[in-house]
Amino acid sequence: MLKLFRKDLILFLNDQKSFILTFLVPVILISLFAFAYGGVNDFIDSSESFQLLVVDQDQSELSSEFLSNLSSLNGMHIVYSDLDSATNLIIRGKYPGALIFHPGFQDSVKINAGLPVELIFDREQEFEIAMAQAIIINSLISSVRKIEMDKYIEINRAISNQIQEETGITRTKAGNISQSFLKMTSIVGEKDDLNLGLIQAVAGTSILMLLFSVAGIGTSILEEKENGTIKRLLYSPLKSRTILYSKMLFALFVAILQLTVMFLFSWIFLNLDITVNVEAMILMIISTAFAISSVGIFLASIAVSRHQASSLSTLVILVMSAVGGSMIPLFAMPDVMNKIAPFSINYWGIQGFYDIFWRSLPLREILPEIFVLTGTGIVLTVISIRLFSKSIFKIA
Repeated sequence: MLKLFRKDLILFLNDQKSFILTFLVPVILISLFAFAYGGVNDFIDSSESFQLLVVDQDQSELSSEFLSNLSSLNGMHIVYSDLDSATNLIIRGKYPGALIFHPGFQDSVKINAGLPVELIFDREQEFEIAMAQAIIINSLISSVRKIEMDKYIEINRAISNQIQEETGITRTKAGNISQSFLKMTSIVGEKDDLNLGLIQAVAGTSILMLLFSVAGIGTSILEEKENGTIKRLLYSPLKSRTILYSKMLFALFVAILQLTVMFLFSWIFLNLDITVNVEAMILMIISTAFAISSVGIFLASIAVSRHQASSLSTLVILVMSAVGGSMIPLFAMPDVMNKIAPFSINYWGIQGFYDIFWRSLPLREILPEIFVLTGTGIVLTVISIRLFSKSIFKIA
């Protein structure tokens, strides 16, 4: 027994890549989740600024003064825009919300009328908007006090009590906020049948599980090499590239089939409406499946053994999934993680499906995600073909 143990230990230690990956995988994952959950305060700036669009249609002295005070606050960064551009940016997910000063803001303050101030937002960003809402209302109160404090004592008291009671913004609570001070309007995800959690679960989980499935298909090439199947096939009239292309085609077929089944299941049993943009959904499924299948083949092409391929696949898949939003929604992550996310295939796949089901964007707005996924698949496929030709399909 000890001799067999010594034999396995020597083999394990001699395989340096597998030895390193065995300990590297958990260390990297622990670090990633620590960043994602905000547990590494030394490396994450807790004073991340909130990006808020501002549309000043009043163009008055009071609105300019208010915005100047707002922009001077820690953690608040305002970007000026017009109404059409601001609305389009929020719908496309570029900003969480926009503060609109409609014409007549200054005059309304002077005559003690309802303030024509509106905050339009994306329901995906409810937590951030809730914090911004409190800041904006407090700033409005401070600005109004400078005009005529006595006139607004009663309103100020009501608003202060309301802020203490409010813990966040929901569709039902948005209407409870005093309309005389700040009107709240959701312009993304306002439909009652939309479920952000369901879209995240379907898109994130489907891509995560698909990565593991395709990685297993890629690893099977190494298994066939080790048991001699590849060598026997190479002695046949078949060309090496024909063998590789058949594996790639099979991986792509399985990927498309798995994603299709996932979305059909979600439609039939979980009430996810997949008919909102069928053309865009089909193209997203194909491009996502192509990119993910190329990842599985690429991981197999850079490994020299099944154990290496398995460890490497686990590391890459879990890292991409943690960073890209499959495990933790991107809107729940700190800013530093959102900046890293675009380097993951999961990010582009999930954002594409978000644009279809949550934002209801037309196909032309989803083309960037499709192009990135397709381009990634092409690049990794070309690299994999070259690596396989130099290693696995070469008969010693």
